[in-house]
Amino acid sequence: MIWRVIPFNRLSASENMAMDEAIFRENQRNDSPPTLRLYGWCPPSISLGYFQETRDELNVSVCNRYQIDIVRRPTGGKAVLHENDLTYAVIAKEHNPLFTQNILGTYRIISGCIADALSELGIHAEMSADGRTTGNDPLKAVCFSSPSHYELLVNRRKICGSAQVRSRGVFLQHGSILLDFDPVKTCALFVSRDANRERQVEKLRESVTSVYEYTGVDISVTKMCHVLQKSFEKKLCIELVEGGLTAKEAALMARLIKDKYTNDQWNMEGKRTLHGY
Repeated sequence: MIWRVIPFNRLSASENMAMDEAIFRENQRNDSPPTLRLYGWCPPSISLGYFQETRDELNVSVCNRYQIDIVRRPTGGKAVLHENDLTYAVIAKEHNPLFTQNILGTYRIISGCIADALSELGIHAEMSADGRTTGNDPLKAVCFSSPSHYELLVNRRKICGSAQVRSRGVFLQHGSILLDFDPVKTCALFVSRDANRERQVEKLRESVTSVYEYTGVDISVTKMCHVLQKSFEKKLCIELVEGGLTAKEAALMARLIKDKYTNDQWNMEGKRTLHGY
């Protein structure tokens, strides 16, 4: 089976989310091949889950001070700081024979591909057995503070977080693989129920790890992308063929940037502003 892979690029928060959604929407209308994207963020950004309350969970003034963009994802889940990470996106039909027709089954299959790639780097990652969060989690808005079903843990510490949306027979799953992690900066950006900053930093440090922390090696994004692509090909028995956006995807992406992902009504309040897509 042939898949399209879109070459790695660092884009703005609005461009990244608009591209993912444009591929997702156009896949609903056409018999498009599955797509894998691997990408970065410039400038550093925070992506919010679809249902999150921005000002209840983010220190917006601190984000502004650090010049961190804020964007709302089309998928659910918790907030993610995209600074020292590699983000992936998979868009495919729900009835694709490689996947199950339920969210958790798809999580398991994609996490298996990522786990095999991490194994090639000497990192033994296991899938979380359940998605329960503790009631005393002071940073409940942060994706990496607790694992969900089939997310990846290294020595019980989260290294990859993912989110998914399904509509009209197509799914979009994207997620963040931590290359490095700064718990102090992360804690400063989010609202916490624990006034003890040192304690909340330590809790996050105990819950999260990264490729660099585990290996002690500054692995390049180029190598990470190569290992991930090879893992997807081997695990799913597919062939990845490099390609770009179609004309319709590019046009919709531009429209989504203008009308949705650079609009504070969407990013800060979650209000829809674009119709007919």
